[in-house]
Amino acid sequence: MAEIESVGRVLGTDHSTPLAFWVAVGEHQHLQLDDLVAVDRVLPTGEIISIYGVVAKVRARHEGATFDSDVFLIADGVLPAVVSEAAEIQVTRVAPETFVPPLPGAPVRRVVGEERDEALDMTEVERKLPAGLTRESSQPMMLDLDFLDGTKGAHVNISGISGVATKTSYATFLLYSLFNSGVLGAAAANTKALIFNVKGEDLLFLDRPNNRLDEDQRALYGVLGLEARPFRSIGILAPPRRGDPNGTPHTGARTTGVGPLYWTVAQFCRLRLLPFLFADAEDERQQYTIVVHAVTDQLERCARTTPAGDGAVRVAGRTARTFDQLVDVVCDQLQPEDPEEGPDPRWSGRSVTTGTINAFVRRLSSARRHVDHLIRADLADAETHAIDLDSQQVTVVDLHLLHDRAKRFVVGVVLRQAFESKEESGTAEPLQFVVLDELNKYAPRSSSSPIKEILLDVAERGRSLGIILIGAQQTASEVERRIVSNSAVRVVGRLDTAEAGREQYGFLPSAQRQRSTILKPGAMFVSQPRLPVPVLIEFPFPAWATRTAEAGPDSASSGSADPLPDPFAGLT
Repeated sequence: MAEIESVGRVLGTDHSTPLAFWVAVGEHQHLQLDDLVAVDRVLPTGEIISIYGVVAKVRARHEGATFDSDVFLIADGVLPAVVSEAAEIQVTRVAPETFVPPLPGAPVRRVVGEERDEALDMTEVERKLPAGLTRESSQPMMLDLDFLDGTKGAHVNISGISGVATKTSYATFLLYSLFNSGVLGAAAANTKALIFNVKGEDLLFLDRPNNRLDEDQRALYGVLGLEARPFRSIGILAPPRRGDPNGTPHTGARTTGVGPLYWTVAQFCRLRLLPFLFADAEDERQQYTIVVHAVTDQLERCARTTPAGDGAVRVAGRTARTFDQLVDVVCDQLQPEDPEEGPDPRWSGRSVTTGTINAFVRRLSSARRHVDHLIRADLADAETHAIDLDSQQVTVVDLHLLHDRAKRFVVGVVLRQAFESKEESGTAEPLQFVVLDELNKYAPRSSSSPIKEILLDVAERGRSLGIILIGAQQTASEVERRIVSNSAVRVVGRLDTAEAGREQYGFLPSAQRQRSTILKPGAMFVSQPRLPVPVLIEFPFPAWATRTAEAGPDSASSGSADPLPDPFAGLT
């Protein structure tokens, strides 16, 4: 390597190891954090070993100074000294894999061009997914798709402070890259995504162009080999508006292209959905879960043996067409008018005390006001109503206007439907991606629930079934350990200082942990199995609207020759 290309030499005053070493930065040269560098070593056999690494720390000091105050004398020219700059390098790859330290004095070069793939261990990767841009040179940073689609690993976990770490924005960017980069080949057309919109209206305008996208950001999509445009095939499901006899979906500002999200009373009973109303951590610690399972069994039996038609069900000789009516029937079975009769053990379970039954009734009754508009058979299409998660490439389930208990119910039920659908298909293709924020709420570390069990199934068996979880949370330390540990790709945005010190971020070296507390929006550390060191990436501003104010006209209204498809064509 020509001397002019050297940015410095390996230090001899600090230890060099096969995993880390220090570089003295040459005169008129500089190294910054995240730069990629390389150094060669010639073995006694004559074989040349190339050691690649990323700059983790940079320091500058006066050589010749003894006291802190000497800096003033040096600045005035009274005391002789020189400025020394050095950078710590964390090794990313050794090629070929002979793990020896670089020798002191060896010239160090900056990695550019095709050698970047060598440094990032991407030379033999056949399917490269654009994951963002490296900060040091705005060059594409790639993920090995084999570790995302289940071939060698699966699942993505994203951590960071709410509103600063842009977790959901990065999750949708990954989806956009998957669908539009060509990495999936012909399979991209049938690949599906299920996104839960848990807060605000951020994900309700994915099919609308972002009017805040400037030309500089648009050019970054071009660097990644992507076209800057919104998602093309979007379906949105939202709960019916309360008090509306027609069941009109209610999302807030989004008024078109939205389908209704509800279950008939018959579906609620037949599909055994009652346990998802008792999905809080508090519920699992109570005895009334015995009653929950007994009532679930009875409702399922009634739905099979005494259907009432039009989505209703007959229970104990009474027709339940609304959730209120169903709750009244269940409560009457558990709390008969004549106290001497006692509850029917088929409904309450055996050896259950009155206090336990009363606790169940209170809990069920309190759910009325939160989910009564989600469980009903009083709408015109109730008999044929079904939630279709496959009619569009991306299905957004809007939860942001629901109470926390209703959110848990919807997340649990929809997740189970998606998981069981993949199980029944018997094949991993086409892939089904699931994006769920606030993962700590649905799969907490210290308790159990029906939703958590489904998420564990997805994390542990989803790879073989073709269902991939892209989970996000503010604090990975509060999420079930097995879900996080099964994620092959881990992403970290801006972290709280206390959270950054938790063991769940052990994959981040100390320098990266410290930097994670000051990251700006749009910057993320990405860890993938091919590299021992996480790489800082930046991703472009969303080309799709993330709120009402950003939503530009759709392609059809602007006269585009390639209009967006009807987001709910064929949805039943």
